[in-house]
This record gives sequence, C-alpha cells and structure tokens, in this order.
Amino acid sequence: MSELTITVSENRLKKLQEESSRLGVSVDDLILFSIDEILSRPDAEFQQILEYVAQKNAELYRRLS
Repeated sequence: MSELTITVSENRLKKLQEESSRLGVSVDDLILFSIDEILSRPDAEFQQILEYVAQKNAELYRRLS
C-alpha cells in the first residue's frame, strides 16, 4: 500500500473531523470512502451517452413494455 500526504486548510480539516465524528469513522476512513465513491462513478461521457440513447429510444421502449 502507498502513502499519500495532502495539505488542507484548517477549515477543511475541521469540517472533515466534524463529519467523520458524526459518522463514527476516522478522518482517514472518511477520505478513503470519498475517494472510492469518486472512482466508482461511471465516466461522465459514458453517462451522457447512456442518457442520449435512453432518450432517443424512449418511444420504442414505451411500445415494447
């Protein structure tokens, strides 16, 4: 596993600490969870293509259902 060091403002650190406390997790775990959430999102371009195809074929999908 690799180690990463980041610099955050005091205000951001305070918000991270408050949120992690509210959720009952460590700041490290909150940050790792946030990173996992970002990395697991579908690519924005792919998402736009899916929406375009769904919209383009909406009438066909309606008739087939």
